[in-house]
Amino acid sequence: MADKLQIDLVSPEKLVFSAQVDGVQIPGAEGDFGVLPNHSPVMAMLRAGTLVIENDGKTQDYTLDGGFVDVTPQGVTVLAESIGEGAGEEA
Repeated sequence: MADKLQIDLVSPEKLVFSAQVDGVQIPGAEGDFGVLPNHSPVMAMLRAGTLVIENDGKTQDYTLDGGFVDVTPQGVTVLAESIGEGAGEEA
């Protein structure tokens, strides 16, 4: 079984998304960056943009309006000011 990455996507109102995934593309304040399982620890500010979750060959987009991200080797926690679901899954 391939390694997975835990992601928790949290807005002030609720937990929006929580799952084991293959990777995440994050809109960092200093530029976009990708996170895969066993990533080195990083804490960064987010800019408004699109977060892309990759899992089993599919993607899911979420629109963020800034916030913070905490990356550890075990997973990613995204704390965003507001979160909107994007275009949906793609093949």
